[in-house]
Amino acid sequence: MTVITESRIAGVVRAAEAVLSHRAGSPVTLADPEDLGGSGRTVVVRARVMANPLSMDRTLVIKALPDDEDPRAFHRELASYKYATALPTESRPGPQLIASDPDVRVLVLTDLGHGRSMSSLLSGTDPVETSHAVSAWGQALGRMHAATAGGEIDFRAILRRGAPGAEDEDVLGDSAVRAAADAPALLARLDVDFPDEVRDRLTGACSLFADGDHRAFSPSDVGPENILLNDEGVQFMDYEWGGFRDATLDIAYAVVTCGAQLSPSNVGKRTDLEISMVDAWRSEVYSIWPSLGHDGECSRKITTARLLWTWLSTMWMLPPEDGLAGVEATHISPSGYSHDWALHSNDPRIVVARWADLSAAAARAGESTIAEFAAHLGTALQRTWLT
Repeated sequence: MTVITESRIAGVVRAAEAVLSHRAGSPVTLADPEDLGGSGRTVVVRARVMANPLSMDRTLVIKALPDDEDPRAFHRELASYKYATALPTESRPGPQLIASDPDVRVLVLTDLGHGRSMSSLLSGTDPVETSHAVSAWGQALGRMHAATAGGEIDFRAILRRGAPGAEDEDVLGDSAVRAAADAPALLARLDVDFPDEVRDRLTGACSLFADGDHRAFSPSDVGPENILLNDEGVQFMDYEWGGFRDATLDIAYAVVTCGAQLSPSNVGKRTDLEISMVDAWRSEVYSIWPSLGHDGECSRKITTARLLWTWLSTMWMLPPEDGLAGVEATHISPSGYSHDWALHSNDPRIVVARWADLSAAAARAGESTIAEFAAHLGTALQRTWLT
């Protein structure tokens, strides 16, 4: 676990003061920093604005990346915030960018306030509240996609200005391609058949990062840990590795990450919640992508994307030092391996459950080959990790 020291937080606040003062043309003073946590060694701080020459909000959020981490992540996140901030107010999916400094890798953002996290809503005991939250999640995704469809040229231009060549990079897409390439070896070790149809669908899903019929802006991680519900509705909080990709990747990501957060009282209604989320999303995007109005076509596309995310969560479960070599003998401790993505899980039971959920969803959609494959793989992982 990374410990963020008080000196590191103080340094981030001073950097933000310098950025804001330069923008305002007069000193800006920040006080009372509150550590909001962050992934890895990223620092996220809420601070109160004391001297306020810009009539900005009373509190701001500062995000700072370490100097020695991959600069592509900062440039892509900065481009994502610039793009989203330029959208009409009603279409902005999350916080607005106030100021930034690429040299010190600092972003200053509007403060969304406290609100309620989607994770807490999903783990609550009120099924009506949970259902409303899940529908709002799907609607917010759909509104974001509908508002940004057709905007890829603008986004790439912003990204190109900040980091030439970065517009052709997609770390998550590259990770998906590598994970798909590893599929035959892992499945052979687990003694699970790999039908041609599943292989083709997994490969096709990888292409959705760079291609696809429904391209729109995505913050990348649209899972519950990065969603806040405040007075203005659903807010997506983290744009790291944001960019344009096929929107079915986002709705499938949301469906995959939703189930693990549900309280025991709601797990039995998982299917209903999945359907509600997808229907809410479709209601927002149908006008721009009429083909998604066809139930079979929509189900097939979401199943393809869901197959990829479930496969990625499985590959990321494996300790990197062991790779495939240790999979047959590995019993993974829920406390022994952590990640920064909502799709990553420390708990092998969650990954096994995702294959069971995919199998059930594919069966409902008449996708028998995917359903059987997911069921067999889930059983193999259950046997490998949990018995």
